[in-house]
This record gives sequence, structure tokens and C-alpha cells, in this order.
Amino acid sequence: MARFWKRLRLTLDMIKFEHSVFALPFAFTGALLAWRDSRFETSGLTWRFAWIVVAMVAGRSAAMAFNRILDAEIDGRNRRTASRHLPAGLLSRGFAWGFTFTSSFVFLWAARELGRLCFFLAPVVLAIFFFYSYSKRFTMFSHLILGFCLGMAPAAAWIAMRGTLDARILWLTAAVMFWTAGFDVIYACQDFEFDCAEGLCSIPRRFGVSRALLIARGVHAGMIVCLVALVISFHLGALSLTGIAAVVTLLIYEHGLVKPHDLSRVNAAFFTVNGYVSVLFFVFWAADILTHRGYF
Repeated sequence: MARFWKRLRLTLDMIKFEHSVFALPFAFTGALLAWRDSRFETSGLTWRFAWIVVAMVAGRSAAMAFNRILDAEIDGRNRRTASRHLPAGLLSRGFAWGFTFTSSFVFLWAARELGRLCFFLAPVVLAIFFFYSYSKRFTMFSHLILGFCLGMAPAAAWIAMRGTLDARILWLTAAVMFWTAGFDVIYACQDFEFDCAEGLCSIPRRFGVSRALLIARGVHAGMIVCLVALVISFHLGALSLTGIAAVVTLLIYEHGLVKPHDLSRVNAAFFTVNGYVSVLFFVFWAADILTHRGYF
């Protein structure tokens, strides 16, 4: 039993379980917007939020574990990633596969609890998650595919709350997609030489590091445009606009950390700054929504 728990702990470390914070706040925002749209109907609110958390964490865990399994040999040849758990031999492929199947089952179970449409769409969502892991082998748009994987979160949360999809929430899907794609392009700059040597596809490999960083800025600008469109679509207030301003400030800071000739602070830009982006975004938008509900 002690060995099992050790391997489970290593698996959670392998998939960076704590990075679930990236997408969860956007899923919560989608859920709150759906709650607002239902005139703050409170029936079953707590358990719906709980199952949304379970579905989000399980889905991401399955996707990350599958990605680590599929990329194990590639990671082993990359100096930056050779110490990851599977190429380093800290975990077996069998255990990682077991974790992937278990997480997938929990994700499907949570989707079932959230309603018929969620359960119907859940296998499609898993397929998209797993497809991403193959995409860098044949397209430089893998960054956008990853972004779409995270961007589905607010739309899925809306469906979980309302049982149908409203096209307006897709502005938030697009915003999350552009945000994720932008910081993934920055992160991929670290592997420019490796991707060239291995024939892997990425925007840095296609355009070079300098142009890739400019593209990341443009993609992040697209995120802001989508967020403004979302504010207009839902007739939100000043707190939501303040949240957008906070996101803009953090993104400017993030891009200031990374230079074409100096990528030493990429990890700070990727993990720390983007964690603040998602959390601060949620704080301001939740405050806006709940203010209209009369909580503040």
C-alpha cells in the first residue's frame, strides 16, 4: 500500500496537479455567468459546482498523464525534460496507463452527474484532449489546440449549469484558447533547437524565437478583444473591466520577462504569472456577478 501511495504522489507530481488552477477559475466564471443567466436559481448549485471541479481535475489529469506517456521517449532525448518521471524510470508506464484510465472514468462519471448533454459530449472532449498530444508531430497549430482544450472549460461549465450551450460563452472559450496558446508559444521557445533537430512542429520552430514572441503578443491581444466582447455580450460592469485591466497588466509583465536572447525566466512567466492571471480574472469577474446578485 505504501508503494501505491508513493507512485500516486509521483504521478500527481508528473502531471503537475497543482496547475489545475490555470483552467478552474475560467470554468467557475462560466458557471457563474450561467447562474446569473438563470436569474440566480440556487437549486442544486453546490453539488453542480462540486461535480464541475471533479470533472475538471479528472479530465486534466487524464490528458496530462496520456501526454506524458506518449511523449516519454521524446522527453528522454530532450535535456530539459529527461528527468521527468517516465523517461527517468521513476514511474512505470503501466501505472501511468492505470492512472489515465481511472481519471478518464472519473471524468465520465462526473459528466454523467452533470446532465445528459455533458455525458454525451464527454467522450468527444476526452478525444480532443488526447488528440492534442499527437498534434505537435504534424502541425505548428498545436498551441491553439492546447488552448482549445482549456478553452472548453467555461463552455462545459455553462452546459453543466444550464443543460444547453449559449453562443455568448464562446467568447470566453476563445479568450482562454488565445491566452493558453500565447503562453504555450513562449514556453515552447525553450525547445527551439530540440524541435528543429527532432522535426517537431511549433511556432518557434517555424518562425524563430524572436517572431514567435511577437506572435505570442498578438495572440494575447486577441484574448483581450474576446474578453471585452464577453463583457458587452453579458452587459457586465466596471469590476469585470477592472479584471481585464489586471490581466493586461500581468500579460505585459509576462512578456517583459522573456527576451529572444534570454529565456531564463520562461518558467516564471509560464507558471507564476499565468496563475495570477486566472485567479485575479476570476476574483474580479465573480465580484461583478455577485455584486449584481446583492452579495456585496
